[in-house]
Amino acid sequence: MSADTLRQPIVCVLGHVDHGKTSLLDSIRSTTVAKKEVGGITQRIGATDVDISEIEKRANLSGKKSPFKIPGLLFIDTPGHVAFSNMRARGGALADMAILVVDINEGFKPQTIESINILKKFKTPFIVAANKIDLVPFFRPVRNTSFVEAMKGQRQEYTDELEKRLYDLVYKFYEYGLTTERYDRITDFAKTVAIVPVSAKLEIGIQDVLVMLAGLSQRYLAQDIKFQDTPGRGTIIELKTEGSIGITLDTVLYQGKLKKGDMIAINTTSGPALTKVKALLVNSRTKSGKIVERNSVNSAAGIRVLISDKLDVVSGSPLIVVQGDPQEAFQEISRESSVNIKLSEHGLTIKADALGSLEALAYELIDKGFTIRSASVGSITRRDVIDVSTLNDPLDRLIVGFNVQITQDARDESFSSDIGILSGDVIYSLVEESLEWYRKRKDQLNEERKQSTSIPAKIMIMPEYVFRTTKPVIAGVKIFSGRIKVGDTLIRADGRYGGTIKSIRDGEVSKQFADAPAEVAVSIEGVTLNRQINPSEPLYVDIPESVVKILRENRLDDQTMETLEEIIRIKRKENIFWGTRT
Repeated sequence: MSADTLRQPIVCVLGHVDHGKTSLLDSIRSTTVAKKEVGGITQRIGATDVDISEIEKRANLSGKKSPFKIPGLLFIDTPGHVAFSNMRARGGALADMAILVVDINEGFKPQTIESINILKKFKTPFIVAANKIDLVPFFRPVRNTSFVEAMKGQRQEYTDELEKRLYDLVYKFYEYGLTTERYDRITDFAKTVAIVPVSAKLEIGIQDVLVMLAGLSQRYLAQDIKFQDTPGRGTIIELKTEGSIGITLDTVLYQGKLKKGDMIAINTTSGPALTKVKALLVNSRTKSGKIVERNSVNSAAGIRVLISDKLDVVSGSPLIVVQGDPQEAFQEISRESSVNIKLSEHGLTIKADALGSLEALAYELIDKGFTIRSASVGSITRRDVIDVSTLNDPLDRLIVGFNVQITQDARDESFSSDIGILSGDVIYSLVEESLEWYRKRKDQLNEERKQSTSIPAKIMIMPEYVFRTTKPVIAGVKIFSGRIKVGDTLIRADGRYGGTIKSIRDGEVSKQFADAPAEVAVSIEGVTLNRQINPSEPLYVDIPESVVKILRENRLDDQTMETLEEIIRIKRKENIFWGTRT
């Protein structure tokens, strides 16, 4: 190969759940391979390889003749921004370009914004696939054609509605600092992000997506995608078990060559390790598409690597061909595999299947106000559960796992532990579930604290509901703030003893406590009505001084906190320092 030879650009697909990421990849496959027969596309291990001859044919059909120099496009088959951030090359994104899929009818959603943030973070060029144009009102069905051809037979009402929705998207992108325009109206692609209207379902605009990616990559990314005839470098996307073969590494080779017999440095749960390539597997270009073995593979490619040693490999980490001393490669792997997450003394414990997804999960959680106490790659284990269960702050006792297993002994241990475990394969959903867990747990702790601690409360005996005046006083009371409970001691506005609550009834129901605002019947022992206490005069729940600090650090509602201040003023008539001590 010459020094000017370009490798395939690596393309990742991002977007909100259900906006059509997987459907778009399916359309890219079926556009070039009718009924999955042999053609210009190869479904490789972990990636879809679209040959340039097929793209050229599509370009010619559209009347766009371009002398393409790239050999094709390599699409990462695992869609989503988590996979995107998993696959890193020397500190940056592995993907050379990306497609951001947006449902033109729904517009921006949370994962759309997450994806834009990821693209900005890695400074990755991208185009927008405005999907589901077939669901815009007044659409006349066509299929397997370019966007321009699809528009020729459409009604004016459809064209107008589509334009409106496109410019709604343009405006939203502008709010996030991005200039966008429909791809066939752009004069300077270096300054404007192209929006390609598509229907993944009906395969409309797919050829435009392919032509745009091919043209833009070789025009603007030629220096980045030059083929380097060097020892191979790749990123391990996923670990797979191949029957009798054992564990294999689904890898994207992004630079140089990888050969059977090469010594490679990879990362394991015990640190960087050296092993030998025992076999290289790819999907063949034959009609059967079965997996075949190759002696060598050039970048960029999706391959399955069988290694000679049984190692606990970490997915999302580098694969580096080593010639000689492996220490430099080990140091690079250690740098690439280090967790770039700000940890705090308090916070959640997070686990993920790979480093990139761990960082992506942490990024979204921190963005929502969480702090992270511990972050690591791997399954949720009994050790994790025990570690979290010993934390002093109950709000820290949550483990959030992305795309990881929960071991059986961890499940067993969690049943007897006061901790929460959340797991799933959608980061957006995990963040929402974490927020809900935190809210419920906080409410639960507040409730427990209210039941175990005297809460400031203000009540008044209603004169029209006095049933007994002594031994004990039984009367209806109005609760203005806070909570009263059985056993609470009451004080008057002058600080004197106002009796002890013996029971609470709401109609025919006996209760242990009652919250404001409410009217309930109570029995108060230790006092006589119209002597020590009087109707229509305020009574307060007496609280120990230690409660003041607790409530100021963990505020209750405004009315209860105002009552707390009233009680402090009453107490300070006898002790001017009451409530100031910690």
